[in-house]
Amino acid sequence: MGKYQLGEFEEIVLLTIGVLYEDAYGVSIKLAIEEKLKRNVSVGALQSALKRLSDKGYVSSTEGESTSERGGRPKKYFVLTDTGKRAIEYSRQVRNELYDQIPKVALSLKGEL
Repeated sequence: MGKYQLGEFEEIVLLTIGVLYEDAYGVSIKLAIEEKLKRNVSVGALQSALKRLSDKGYVSSTEGESTSERGGRPKKYFVLTDTGKRAIEYSRQVRNELYDQIPKVALSLKGEL
């Protein structure tokens, strides 16, 4: 599948980081995915995906300012790296190419042509 192989959830996380742009931190990413996909996302699954994406070089992170509402802990903000941007573009290209190759009849609903 190429050097930019992504799992479905990893791809969703990368896309969400791109959508949130400067406001992409753990809770905002989790809430945005849950809202868009209409499904629950565990904190552990998200943290694991963010770690994998970081290890692959697809995202980088920086710490924001500490806040009292977080017990003095800073938010960790995520941004797409150039490699991450190439990975989602590659994924988009592959999906579009495959979609374009599906015969129209294969996608028509029963009784429609």
